[in-house]
Amino acid sequence: MSQIDELQRRITAALDRIGQGLDGVGSAGSGDAQALEALTKELEDEKLVSLQLEERLKALSQKQKERAAAEEGARAEQANAMRKLDHELQSLRKANQQLRDNNKALREANEAGVTEPHLINKSMLAELEGLRAARAADRAEADLVMADLSRLIAGAAGVETSEAEDA
Repeated sequence: MSQIDELQRRITAALDRIGQGLDGVGSAGSGDAQALEALTKELEDEKLVSLQLEERLKALSQKQKERAAAEEGARAEQANAMRKLDHELQSLRKANQQLRDNNKALREANEAGVTEPHLINKSMLAELEGLRAARAADRAEADLVMADLSRLIAGAAGVETSEAEDA
């Protein structure tokens, strides 16, 4: 972008000098029509180059806006995946704590020589819930990794595309 700005500044300065030269030629009345035509043609060429650079600058600005929007979307997607992963990890922690509590109650009942079928059922349910929560947390983590990989692959493809367009 800084190169384009520098080129645009140089072109504008050249156009100003050419315009001043044309004014000087016209006011001097030298009548050198050939020099005047050459300067006029050069002025027209510089105007064309200036217009082309302005169009290119607009296209680059549009691409930059599109990339910024895509990055914002990727950040939002990643934030959602992180929230989901956090929720699943909290659920896993809760299930594991419940499993520890039930196992402790089972040990205490076993030490007292009392068999409590409802404690065994609660323990089995807590273990199943822990397994489900662990699976959900693993799945959320895998989804997060896949989202990041997809974003990186899309970014790499975008870089290759823009390099090909620039060439």
